[in-house]
Parts: sequence; C-alpha cells; structure tokens
Amino acid sequence: MPFLDGTEPLTRDLVTLLLNKSWRPFLSVIGAEGFPVVSKAGNVLRPYSAVKLSIRVPPTLNTDVAEKQIHDLLVSDPPFNAHVSFENPSSGPGWNSPDLEPWLEKALDSASNQFFGKGCNFNGEGGAIPFMKMLGDMFPKAQFVITGVLGPLSNAHGPNEFL
Repeated sequence: MPFLDGTEPLTRDLVTLLLNKSWRPFLSVIGAEGFPVVSKAGNVLRPYSAVKLSIRVPPTLNTDVAEKQIHDLLVSDPPFNAHVSFENPSSGPGWNSPDLEPWLEKALDSASNQFFGKGCNFNGEGGAIPFMKMLGDMFPKAQFVITGVLGPLSNAHGPNEFL
C-alpha cells in the first residue's frame, strides 16, 4: 500500500484493518465551504462554515435510527449558540452478504484455479451498497458475487457509478 514517506497505516494488524473498513463506523470530511485557502487564512471570524460529511456505519445498523442520532448529536446544544443545520441528501442501508452456498464457493474456486492457477480469495469492502440490500431483500435465497474493475474516469462512490 503506498504511503507518503514517513507515514504509516493506523495499524498493521490485518484483522483490525478489515474491521475498520467494513464493520466499524467511520467519519470523513469530504467537502468544505467558507474556509479561505491556507495562503490567505488568518485568525478571523468567518461568516459561515459548511462541511459535507460521509459517515459509514456497520451494514446491519438501521440507517434511519443512525441518521436521527447523528442529527441530534450535531444540532443539539451547539457551542456559543451557533446556528447549526443538518441536511442529509442521501443515505442507504448497508448489506451483509450471507455465507456462500457450497456449490457457489466450489464454482468460484474452480474458475479461479482454472484461470489464475490459485484458489479464490474474498475481500470485504465496506457494506454500504444499498442496491445490494434491496436485491437481497427481494431475493433472500439468491447468491451474489459482486466484483468490479475501475479504470480511468470511473467513480464507484458517486451518483454516476461506472464499471
């Protein structure tokens, strides 16, 4: 994994890394307004600040409950009587893949051995795939294998997703 010289991951424990990217909540600031560029920044009051947050929650957590709790946390009792608003343009339930049926696991392993000379490996990548939750609810006995290849100008985490 590439890191800037002198930096390192939060941990080198593989189990912790897997849990961090799939089952543990995570907060990222993915956009900001009202802040000057660093070269022009000063110790002054700004007329407003706005941030766009991405909050990943475990895939089995009820997102309606989580959204309400996050809303209440952010807007109740702000410091210095600041005016705080909360807008949620989109959220969706996560998806926790059921265990593979033996026939599918065997087929995937066979295909992997045939084409790559090695058995199949699996990698859980978060659980925020609302479309998969919907399909899983509609077809509870179905087996799903989700894979994708990203290339130039692809965006698997935006309103216009590409494969």
